[in-house]
Amino acid sequence: MKTHASSLLAILLCHTLGASVASAQLTEGDPEDFAGLIDPVRVVHILDEPRHRTVYQQQNIRLLDIQINPGDTTLPHTHDNPILYTFISNGEGPLGGRLSSATRYVEESYTHRVTNEGPGLFRIVALASFAEPASTGIDDLPSGLPSEAELENDWFRAWRITLQPGERSSEIEHVNPAFVVQVSSEGRVHVERKDGVTAELLTPGDWSAPGQGYVLYNPASEPVDLVVKEARVP
Repeated sequence: MKTHASSLLAILLCHTLGASVASAQLTEGDPEDFAGLIDPVRVVHILDEPRHRTVYQQQNIRLLDIQINPGDTTLPHTHDNPILYTFISNGEGPLGGRLSSATRYVEESYTHRVTNEGPGLFRIVALASFAEPASTGIDDLPSGLPSEAELENDWFRAWRITLQPGERSSEIEHVNPAFVVQVSSEGRVHVERKDGVTAELLTPGDWSAPGQGYVLYNPASEPVDLVVKEARVP
């Protein structure tokens, strides 16, 4: 079984988590490598790994709420699709919604395990796509958000927004399926849909899938940070 740091771990370490990834250990390998463990465990697809809980699905996309308790280790699980990570916390504390996307799994699947050494919760809100990449030159930008996203590739886009106390955003409308995730440790947000339905986000990791035009409103007395992300569907 291989236990060296993988290229994915290097991505997380250098571009996403920095030194704070130290509280989580990743073990990688081919599926057959895990079959020879003294305490053998089954290798599963990412959607079947019990800590990668599907909380929303629509056609070829899934929103996963990944939670690993202190001292716990995931089953060996295989990635074979593009994924966009919003890091809420690792075992050492909050990560402020840092963003990272891995798209190389389309060309080469990847199997690993993740251990949370604690003392806190390891949590990611991840958007997984099983769709084809968006066509080159397609005009699928949302309205009400900056034209330049913090992260963008052929499968995903993501924006970071800070709302001051009492601030209300412009009306936002997406061509693609979209999700709003609270990433700051304080505050609360109202996601007010055009049909009058309001979702309230209260804690880091809370999310909403508006499904139509919406306005973001901060009724609290402190600023609140959000990530708005979408899965680009051809």
